Amino acid sequence: MRRIKFISNINKRTRTSRQPLYISKRRKTVNKMDQQKLNIGIIGFGGYIPQYRIKTEEIAAATNNHDAATIVNSLLIEEKAVPNKDEDTITISVQSAKNAVERANINKNDIGAIYIGSESHPYAVKPSSTIVAQALGMSNQFTTADTQFACKAGTASLQIVAALVKAGMIKYGLAIGSDTAQSKPGDFLEFSAGCGSAAILLGNNEQETAAFIQYTHSITSNTPDFWRRQNQNHPEHAGRFTGEPAYFHHIITTTTKLLEKTDHKITDFQHVILHQPNGKFPLVAAKKLNITNQQLKYGMLVNKIGNCYAASALLGLVNVLEHALPNEKILLTSYGSGAGSDSFIIETTEQITEKQKKAKLLKEYIAKKEYINYNQYRKAMEQIV
Repeated sequence: MRRIKFISNINKRTRTSRQPLYISKRRKTVNKMDQQKLNIGIIGFGGYIPQYRIKTEEIAAATNNHDAATIVNSLLIEEKAVPNKDEDTITISVQSAKNAVERANINKNDIGAIYIGSESHPYAVKPSSTIVAQALGMSNQFTTADTQFACKAGTASLQIVAALVKAGMIKYGLAIGSDTAQSKPGDFLEFSAGCGSAAILLGNNEQETAAFIQYTHSITSNTPDFWRRQNQNHPEHAGRFTGEPAYFHHIITTTTKLLEKTDHKITDFQHVILHQPNGKFPLVAAKKLNITNQQLKYGMLVNKIGNCYAASALLGLVNVLEHALPNEKILLTSYGSGAGSDSFIIETTEQITEKQKKAKLLKEYIAKKEYINYNQYRKAMEQIV
């Protein structure tokens, strides 16, 4: 008996040794990747940008301490979107959510969750999401919460809703990123803090899916680059932390880790979206990651609308989805001060082209604009605060 067992073991080792080692490892990696795959469907998507704009040169002239040409060259922002006096995070969330629901073409009563990420929720205590849900005409059979993580609160909401769908707790869920970004008068942030909203509707029906969220990965640290304490109207920021230890470290690390984790290369993607606090930062990060201008083409909106904070990365995603072709890969990486970053790999389906036609396009909101002066801008912002 011992002899038979010994021979059997030799044969097992011999058979194993005939297989190249790298093939064995590759199979294990692929199996692990398949297990990590989310395959959560994006069945609806929509954005909203207010009509009002203010030019960078108008802000520079009014504040008397900045040269407009220098600012434009530094930030690569020509103008930014400004909320009207009757617009806030709630009202703009309703508009983007309506577009997402219209594209999904589902029964709103089947939406089982709504999460809104923002750093400009109108109420310190009272959720924005309950008001948005009622404005959409949803039933009261859903779970909800408002999220806050600076500019990545929108993608944090996307991860939460994706997890609820994946767990089978809900059939459909809405993730929204919205902000009426505010800044102290005369502060450098005035040139970039914009306004906009993006909504992503997730579900698990393959026939309704415009794109699949396949993977996500996050990096988080305690990096004090930007904050606003309770009862403060405007945020504070530590300029020396906002670049290398904050934005660049998190964007590059999170993106790189996701690519390594999923065995992808930058060249696998037709579209890439990076969070856009200004126009220069994402271009610098893209160069370090070997991302081309063609890959950034539809995901870069900051030069026309400013940094829409929690909506920034998701607006880039909406614009990409409104232009993408079937079977294209999308890489999305957000950033939120404080600090953290969420990265996603998304792939479009054959349904994407039909979904694009079913709601107002983001480029239409961007094209429809009315310029205001600095006094009008400040009055609008003071009413929101």
